[in-house]
Amino acid sequence: MEKIYPLFHINLFGYSVGIAQSIIVQWVIIVLIAILCVYFTRDLKTIPNKRQNIIEIVMDSINKLVRDNMGEDYMSFVPFVGTFAIFLSFMNITGLIGVRPSTVDYSVTLGLALITFFVVQWFAIKKIGIGHYFKGYVEPYAFILPITLIERIMLPVSLSFRLFGNMMAGLVIIELAYKSLGSLSGFAQLILPIPLHFYFDLFDGLIQMVIFVMLTMVNIKVVAEH
Repeated sequence: MEKIYPLFHINLFGYSVGIAQSIIVQWVIIVLIAILCVYFTRDLKTIPNKRQNIIEIVMDSINKLVRDNMGEDYMSFVPFVGTFAIFLSFMNITGLIGVRPSTVDYSVTLGLALITFFVVQWFAIKKIGIGHYFKGYVEPYAFILPITLIERIMLPVSLSFRLFGNMMAGLVIIELAYKSLGSLSGFAQLILPIPLHFYFDLFDGLIQMVIFVMLTMVNIKVVAEH
């Protein structure tokens, strides 16, 4: 695993906090998404224009994704799932503009996976009650408690490593391609890696987003109904 070095440090409550490139990229993405949200949602009309049609297509897709995979009772998760999907999509495709994806930083993927983990546990407790929640750890037999605990703990581990591993693999392949083309002309380095960028940054990046979001939805539903 490649070590991530901070670009600079800031003092926060007496502690020196390192700020890596992945953090800055996420800040930029958050600001960009906020700007796009304001742009696409201002002056909404009954008869939509082209700009409004775009955001309605996105919202319809997210609504359908949640409804088809979680059911009508879970439509309150549309904002959460939609935010995850949009944020992850932007992070995974930054390689198209020459910016290292934030998801090749394991601390980022672990943070996202921990958010999923806590949301899964919180919603299960909220829906079925804390007593039923803990009872589920020993059903149908008490001796499965260690297995159930490992299963729950492995959720953020598997989610984070799956996303990190796939994104890092794509980055390594692209960097190897650039190094292999180093002895050729600059034109070759500029043109030949384009298909790799489209596959690993765009196609694979969006696929990894879908997988992460799908697993998040499945775990929310399964744990809440165990």
